[in-house]
Amino acid sequence: MTALTLSTAAAPGLRADAIVIGVAKGAGGPSVAPGAEAVDKAYDGRLAAVLETLGASGSEGEVTKLPAPAGFKAPVVVAVGLGAEPEKDAGFDAEALRRAAGAAARALVGAKKAAFALPVAEAVDAGVVAEGVLLGAYSFDAYKESAKETKAAKGNGKAPLAEAALLGGKPRDKAYKAAIERAAAVAEELNRARDLVNTPPNDLNPEAFAAVAQAAAKEHGIKVQVLDEKALTKGGYGGILGVGAGSASGPRLVKLSYTSPKAKKSLAFVGKGITYDSGGISLKPAGHNETMKCDMAGAAAVFAAVVSAARLGLEVNVTGWLALAENMPSGSATRPGDVLRMYSGKTVEVLNTDAEGRLVLADALWAASQEKPDAIIDVATLTGAMMLALGSRTYGIMANDDAFRSAVHEAAEESGEPAWPMPLPEHLRKGMDSPTADIANMGERMGGGLVAGLFLREFVGEGITWAHLDIAGPAFNEGGPFGYTPKGGTGTAVRTLVRVAERVALGDLG
Repeated sequence: MTALTLSTAAAPGLRADAIVIGVAKGAGGPSVAPGAEAVDKAYDGRLAAVLETLGASGSEGEVTKLPAPAGFKAPVVVAVGLGAEPEKDAGFDAEALRRAAGAAARALVGAKKAAFALPVAEAVDAGVVAEGVLLGAYSFDAYKESAKETKAAKGNGKAPLAEAALLGGKPRDKAYKAAIERAAAVAEELNRARDLVNTPPNDLNPEAFAAVAQAAAKEHGIKVQVLDEKALTKGGYGGILGVGAGSASGPRLVKLSYTSPKAKKSLAFVGKGITYDSGGISLKPAGHNETMKCDMAGAAAVFAAVVSAARLGLEVNVTGWLALAENMPSGSATRPGDVLRMYSGKTVEVLNTDAEGRLVLADALWAASQEKPDAIIDVATLTGAMMLALGSRTYGIMANDDAFRSAVHEAAEESGEPAWPMPLPEHLRKGMDSPTADIANMGERMGGGLVAGLFLREFVGEGITWAHLDIAGPAFNEGGPFGYTPKGGTGTAVRTLVRVAERVALGDLG
């Protein structure tokens, strides 16, 4: 991962491959953002005019490169757009800074060192810029030729930015150091979640995912328990077993427990971990299978959040439940019409085997409920309906408590993750009535994302506050990279979960 340093050096004398500055979109054209005063002075105060001549406007994510002024030890200045110029005395939005830093880091692939002279008024700004740099510099090349061979053969094998110096920071200030350390811990774990999502399903089955979790738990002092097929059968986890029945790779339920001696509250995070989703007997149509390695993004987010909490030493107990299975069609697979007896004892009529995520989550939610945490949040790439409702960059939040739903939404906004609160209309529950079982795994087609939320609510223990994050849209980016978001796995929801844990630890989550 890109190395981070805080520097008080002046931009002209810093040895680097590039100096990154911010440019805002003003009413009369681009304007140079705070932090770049020394660079602007070297252009005789005409840097904004030069950038405008080159076509720059200051629009968010826009990157413009130009030769550095005479006397600079860095050869290139990289101007990155911050979007609309803030009102007088108002600072730049945190997400604008994060995205700008990420866009610049992506543009500097192959560079050994870059100095970031973006607006940093206080420690939190330094943390935001650091986070953007670390997330923007991400790359997944585990299955490509070595960088050296690729570069020689095709010219496109450059490594990510190796080092970033954040100018305007205070290296000896505890708040600045803490902000950078937090950014590094969360970004590293989020990038690990991205790696898991991007790993091909032939290398990441439930057993392999469980092994990754076990290794990380050992490294960071987290207690781990893995239930294999034998233990799941003995325990009566009919949902997880039913989904995994058609695969040669057996299912797993992984429990990760981080405890703090100073904790007063406890949280449970539950993640959907379908390492590959063919749809089962209700096979997905052609064109819908190619990215289904991402159907374990919820479990990856939960895993990363628990490890982040441990690394940050948060004063809250956090338990992560990874419900892992592979959904495949075979002679042993669950059929439409089958009835599964869940871990809670309820029976579910399976009307569609491609509605499998709610089945594994139901067992994990009930298991989490038995420990009576103060709140449960589940995370899942659950429904295409949520993508139709909110698009590919925003996830939906449902809950059995309006205040908690609002609090989780606030945490998402603070983290820079687009999310939107969604309802759980009671009239949709009737559509899941079954003549054969306690409930069916399908209901009305319209409002399918909300129906899935209502189904999950049935498996949350009485009196426990719960929220459901449907991250089907933003978990996997099939388009081009933007800001600090790469193509492929994004790590969506990791930052929200960490922020929720931080707020609970501080006692200010409602």
